[in-house]
This record gives sequence, structure tokens and C-alpha cells, in this order.
Amino acid sequence: MSPQIKVGLIGLGEVAQLMHLPLLADDRRYAISAITDVSPSLVDYVATRYGVPVSHPDANALIADPALDAIFILTPDHLHAELLEKAIRSGKHVFIEKPACLTADQLRPILDIPQHPGQVVFVGYMRRFSRPFLELKKRLPQLAEIRHVRIRDIIREAPFFVAQTRNTFRPNDVPADIITEGRSRTQAMLRSVMGDDCPPDALRAYQVLTGLSSHSISAMRDLLGTPKGCSYAVQHRGETVMAVFDYGHFSAIYEAVIDDVSRFDAGIEVLTQRQHFKMNYDTPYIRNLPTRLEITSSSDTDTGTEIIGPVYEDPFRIELGAFHESVTTGALNRTTLSDSLEDLVLFKEIARHFGNEA
Repeated sequence: MSPQIKVGLIGLGEVAQLMHLPLLADDRRYAISAITDVSPSLVDYVATRYGVPVSHPDANALIADPALDAIFILTPDHLHAELLEKAIRSGKHVFIEKPACLTADQLRPILDIPQHPGQVVFVGYMRRFSRPFLELKKRLPQLAEIRHVRIRDIIREAPFFVAQTRNTFRPNDVPADIITEGRSRTQAMLRSVMGDDCPPDALRAYQVLTGLSSHSISAMRDLLGTPKGCSYAVQHRGETVMAVFDYGHFSAIYEAVIDDVSRFDAGIEVLTQRQHFKMNYDTPYIRNLPTRLEITSSSDTDTGTEIIGPVYEDPFRIELGAFHESVTTGALNRTTLSDSLEDLVLFKEIARHFGNEA
């Protein structure tokens, strides 16, 4: 039997309740050994719901808990940098939801913190672990053969789907000053990249990049490597973003649109002279919806499409397996902090095209 990892969770909000808690509870390789959150009622609810033996009063106490092997940081983004630094210094393994930090300047000094031998720090980019994505990565031809790439996230946000499919506990006892401070700190972090005079729409567009877009741009880098740069980018009303990435002999076009049409149209398409690779992602807020890869190939006289999938295995589950292997066997960690830094550097470059000094 695989070694069991005792984990402590910091932050018990929507992503923890919808994804991490049920998956960890179902996985014998893990034991949910401790939790903490700024909401006492939420801590009580999760402790009862999942039979968690230890509830810590704050993140510092959980990080210091000697019984834990790994820490899951699932908090709002503005808390990531300080918690990540403390967790790394504790010597425990770390799983942190993307983005690792909100800005590249926050992450760079954390990369200089000495890590303990064998310590794993893993950033949660679950789309990169879906089976069709891994198959696309395996089947993709040499970069020299690629002519064009299209990447998209055209979606409705989570509340519409969650309200119809899952019950989440929404506490009302988070102190108002914590909420106010969180918003203020977030704005300050965003303006450190976008500038003090940046309009609200452009700030929101940067948040879209660090949130929704980070999945796709990270996947793009995994498939194609880091682009030479961002040739063009534009945002409208904060929730429509388009960027063109320069790969030399071809471009990769990315588009994100957040609206109120109830569908989740996310995917990657790669075109060569004779092949068209197309994969889709559905909303992660409804568990086990399928992903699929279609490969259309044409000769001078024939054409045909191979379909890989649909695959119903949850990418979050596969991601947990990859984290476990990295911790217990030393298997390659594909989503490191250094890897995540490349996203943040690209986000800042994209933001420069929004008409603000970044």
C-alpha cells in the first residue's frame, strides 16, 4: 500500500469544499489531519463533515503542527505569498492552488528560500493533468511543423453551476475587518503590477489572467514552451481578454470571455499542414465531466478523425496522484514554483498592452 500523507488544509472555501476535501477524503493515500480557516463555523462544519481530528486556530499553528506531512494552501490569492514562505520554511511538503502568488515580484524572493532535501512544492494546475492533455502532449509534432495555435476560455463563472449541483457551506461569521483588509491588500498587489493610476477594468483583467487564464497559459507553455513574448493584447470591461503570443514561425492566440451564457467552452487547438489537434475542457465545478481529444489528419486523397475519450477521470484526482508520487517516490514535479513564475512574468508583459505602465 502506498504511504499515507497526513495533510493540513489552510482555507476551506469553495475550491476546498468542491474539489480538494471530497477527493482527499476518498483517497486512501491521504489523511485530512488538520484544518484552519478564518471562519469558526466553517471549521466546525468541515471538521464534522469529514471527521477531521484537529482544528487549528490559525494558519501559523497549522504550519507548525509536527504531525503533518504536507500543507494545502487553498486561501484567497492575496494570502498565498506569506503562507507559501512560512510553509516552505517549515520543511513540510506544500500544495498551493494557482496562482502561487499574485505577482512575479512576490514569488522571486520565495524561490531563494532553501528547501529541505526532498521537499516538494507543487502548484495546482489541474488542466495539465487531464488524460487528453497528456495524450496531446505525447502526440504533438515538432514545433517546426506547427502553423497556428488557438486557446480559449469562454465561460460562465462557477455560481450558476454550483447552485444546481453541489451544496457548499457559506459562513457569515468572517470578521468584516478581515474582508476589508483582504480587498485592500489585493488592490495594492494588483496596482504594484498595473500602476497606481490603472483603471478598474484593467485591474480586473489582470485578475482574470492570474485566475482563469493561468490554467490555459500554463498548459500552452507545457505544450509549446515559453513564447518569445506577447505581440499584442487587449482587454474590454475587465472580463474579455485577448493575447497573441510569438513563437517565431507561428502565433498562439488566446481569448478569455466571462459572460452569463451557461456553457463552458475551453480548449486548445493546434494546426499543422495536415493535422488538426483539438481538445476541450468542461466546467470543473461539475465533477467528472469528460474531456476529449480529436485528431483530424488528411492526406492528398483521404481524411479521418481519431477521438481519444471521452475521459471522465477528474483532473484534480490525477493531480493529487502526481503530488503523492512526487512526495513519496521523488517523481518529477511538473508544476514547480519556477514553472509558475513564467506565468506571472507573461501576465505582466500582457498587462503592458492594456495601455498602462506596468
